[in-house]
Amino acid sequence: GCILDGKLYPFGEIARTENCFRCSCSREAMSCCSLFHTPKSYDKENCKVVFNKKTCDYDVVQKSDPSKECFVYSRV
Repeated sequence: GCILDGKLYPFGEIARTENCFRCSCSREAMSCCSLFHTPKSYDKENCKVVFNKKTCDYDVVQKSDPSKECFVYSRV
């Protein structure tokens, strides 16, 4: 298998790792890509970015009230 972040994964396709990556594990190499998109354009003065491991994505929430989401103009 392949080791990523101290955890052993079996050979083949890994749909989702603990840290929200999709990977392919072979005897030669392990390649991964993220399952999340990073927020780029949002109100940085009033909002903050928080990673949500349950949904494998970033939440952009108000600094003053994290229960309220902020509008995100673009993600990469």
